This record gives sequence, structure tokens and C-alpha cells, in this order.
Amino acid sequence: MTLNLRVQLFADGASLDDMIAMSRRPYIRGFTTNPTLMRQAGVRDYATFARDALAAIPDRPISFEVLSDAFGEMESQAREIASWGASVFVKVPITNTLAQPSYGLIHRLSHSGVRVNVTAVMTLDQVARAVDALAGGAPSNISVFAGRIADTGRDPVPVMAEAVDIAAAQPQVKLIWASPRELLNIFQADQIGCPIITVTTGILNKLDCVGKDLDAFSLETVKMFHGDAMKAGFTLKRQAQLT
Repeated sequence: MTLNLRVQLFADGASLDDMIAMSRRPYIRGFTTNPTLMRQAGVRDYATFARDALAAIPDRPISFEVLSDAFGEMESQAREIASWGASVFVKVPITNTLAQPSYGLIHRLSHSGVRVNVTAVMTLDQVARAVDALAGGAPSNISVFAGRIADTGRDPVPVMAEAVDIAAAQPQVKLIWASPRELLNIFQADQIGCPIITVTTGILNKLDCVGKDLDAFSLETVKMFHGDAMKAGFTLKRQAQLT
């Protein structure tokens, strides 16, 4: 499949089999994971999973997140994770669970050569302060959770467009449209010049629908509903008419 897109697609997940399968698709340019996805995928050993993924997919960036809530331990974990391979980006949350900002840690890591992926970002102020912390440092990402912004009833597109402009001040900082909710988000990210979007397997599997004839799609949908009704054995008994 050829996609005429500027935005790079990163597969988001923690199933090693799925990651390997996605790595065979040339339009998948990188991978992201997080502890929640790993837990859902049944990962038991964090480091073993990460090293297996890096060995299986050595040629594209993969993000792995720190686990601690204490900044000192976060820093130690970040440096350990970074040592696993040259393609590693280390996810550092924008704050800890006490809402204490991570900007100092982000600055130290980035300026010592660790490639940081600042995660769980939601506001433009967070974007601006993360960009400042990363200025002059190693290549890095800022993951803005556009899907979660949309979940609050806010249109994420204007926020993401402004975030792209803010991040553009530092060429080595690449903004990520994170937590997409639908295939359309790929094209929205592309239209505003967002460098990267993370996509789940479920969304990627809908790429075959791009440009599909809507009359044909309508007929397929009618056939699906009818077929499922027949398979389920649903019936409606004719009611005797009252006279």
C-alpha cells in the first residue's frame, strides 16, 4: 500500500507478534509502548519484552516508559532503558502522580544524550515548557494525547496545530499526535503538518477503507446486518390483525 502522507505512522501496542507483523509494513516508521498496553498484552518481564522487541525490530525507533514516580529513580531508569539500544526513546511523563513537573529531569536527560519522549501531554503550556526543556538537547518527541483531548468534548485539531508550531522552534523535537480515536485522525495530523502519529492495530487495519466507494460500502453494511440476523436465527412472528 502506498500512502501519500507526510506524517509518519508509529504503531502503538505491546504485542510482540503484532509489532513484528507491523514492522513488515514499510509505512510503519516506528513503535511506541506504555505500561498499560504491556499489562493488557500480558507482558510479565518489562526488560525482557523490551530487549526482545529491539532485537526483532532493530532498525526503527521504539519508545519505552520509565516506571517510577520519584524523579531520582526515574532518571536511573531512563538511563538504563536508554542503554538497551541506539533506537530507544525513553518515555518520561510530563509530571509525576503528585502533579510535580518533570521539566528538570527532561532537561538533564536530553542534554546528556538520552532521546526522550515526553508523554501524557495535554496542554499548550506543557508543550511550550517541554520544548524549552529539550532545547539544544538530543533528538526527542513530545506526545500530545489528542484523543484524550477529544474525549473531553474539545476539538484537538486547533490545539495540535498550535503545538506543531511551538515545537517547530526546535528542529530536533518532533511532535507526536498520540491516542488517536479513528482513521480520520491520520489525515488530520497530516494536514496540520504533525510529524508523527501513533496508531493502534485496530486503526491500521482500516487503511484498506481509504477512498472506498461509499455506495459499495453502504451495500456491504446492509449485507452485514442481514447476514448477522440470519446467522443469529432471529425471527419475527406475524401478528394476527385485529378486525
